[in-house]
Amino acid sequence: MFVDFMYQLRSYGLKVSSNEWLTLLKALDMGHAGESLNRFYYLARAILCRTELDYDAFDRCFAEFFEGITYSESMKDEFQEWLKNARPPRALTDAEKAMLKALELDELREMFEERMREQKERHDGGNKWIGTGGTSPFGHGGYNPAGIRVGGEGGGMNALQVASQRMFRNFRRDVIIDTRQMGLALRKLRHWGREGHPSELDLDASIEATGRNAGDITLMFRPERKNNLKLLLLMDVGGSMTYHTQICEQLFSAAHQSVHFKEFKHYYFHNCPYDFMFTDIEQQERVLTKDLLRSYDSSWMLIFVGDAAMAPYELTEVGGAIDYFQRNAEPGLVWINRLRQHFPSSVWLNPEPQIYWHRPSNQLIRKVIPDMFPMSLEGMDDAIAALKRMKQKRS
Repeated sequence: MFVDFMYQLRSYGLKVSSNEWLTLLKALDMGHAGESLNRFYYLARAILCRTELDYDAFDRCFAEFFEGITYSESMKDEFQEWLKNARPPRALTDAEKAMLKALELDELREMFEERMREQKERHDGGNKWIGTGGTSPFGHGGYNPAGIRVGGEGGGMNALQVASQRMFRNFRRDVIIDTRQMGLALRKLRHWGREGHPSELDLDASIEATGRNAGDITLMFRPERKNNLKLLLLMDVGGSMTYHTQICEQLFSAAHQSVHFKEFKHYYFHNCPYDFMFTDIEQQERVLTKDLLRSYDSSWMLIFVGDAAMAPYELTEVGGAIDYFQRNAEPGLVWINRLRQHFPSSVWLNPEPQIYWHRPSNQLIRKVIPDMFPMSLEGMDDAIAALKRMKQKRS
């Protein structure tokens, strides 16, 4: 059972290693969970979850895997206490046994449940001929002479209830993120460099130069360290992207308000960049794409934002643009490829869930820009890591 649980955790995205799993098995062997599913839940979560971001996935997996399993908490300590004054249950008389045999199963269950409701204190058989033993001498939901455990685990929530509550869903990495989280994610894009007049004291270089000059103090200076990040944001608007207006506005707001860029520019397109894009799509204020390529050099990072959902001919055909007054002389994929080639550090953020990325238009775009990521916290982190790798590769 536990091996299946490990593979199910992995299917939920938890990177459970063999070493972590062996640690859990060792802890179980040492008795740290006892016979308690509650204790197993907390023990497994402590060992197998590397950060709080994994808690929600663990809870969802745990609730699904153990759903419907009946179990009881360990009664070892309570049983030891009961043994100090243990008495066997009263034996049934022949008349009582005959009465039991005469009862239908439904009647017997009804009488059993009635006795359970009536009896609140410990007893060891009592005077109730049905012989349920009433409320368990161990303080839980009930215990009968046949050894059948009845009822729950006492006060508080059990492990399945805790897991089902999903108290850590806000820690998930795959949820759509808000403006603040986007701003924090974009902050990781910072690219530090030293340019300009040497005005900052370089302590290490000064010590080295002083040593070379036999102790004669020599001060060395260097340019101040500054963030050289330049970001270009191209956003799809209108049509199917209307459903994603809020998340796109949050991304734009986070980027626009960020103080971590040396420069930031943004433009709009509908479905696909063609021979021109927009600075204000409502006012039809345009800029030629070739002028955009002349204005910004390859040191800029480029982020496309769009659902990549359109008719394939909009990407592959001359005149494929669906805007009435626009007739593109070259296919959309040609312009996307030009942008990709001009800005080697470029990625595509897609607000659509990945289950919809099988569309032909999406696959066509990913052939040109394979670095497509979902607009979630994890997707943003992956996109930023990809951009930084591209930048370092060119440096």
